[in-house]
Amino acid sequence: MNRIIFCLVLLLGFSVAAPGAQKTITLPDDNSMAQLKPGQGAEVARANCVACHSTDYIVRQPGRDPQQWDAELKKMITVFGAPINESDAKVIVNYLATAYGPSVNQESRKQKPAGVKRDRGR
Repeated sequence: MNRIIFCLVLLLGFSVAAPGAQKTITLPDDNSMAQLKPGQGAEVARANCVACHSTDYIVRQPGRDPQQWDAELKKMITVFGAPINESDAKVIVNYLATAYGPSVNQESRKQKPAGVKRDRGR
């Protein structure tokens, strides 16, 4: 019994006396192809969205209008618990609709050089 108490005291002494080193994880940068397009609201989108997923999930989406981006953002908040406040949500939707709207997406597809295969999500 004394041996068990001695071991517990010894173990507790080491755990209290040994300073706990804080661990950090450094994530690699996003793929350069997945960088958000510059624009008003890009930093707000990055700050709120990359807490849960990479920018790949944004830039690879089909072009969406403001209502579709709003629905997508509401899903992130209600279903996945994204902690995005209402004012940031408006900025993000505006940015996404401007930078990744249907007409912008169509224009970028037209500009691809001949012979470049398009990723169809397969």
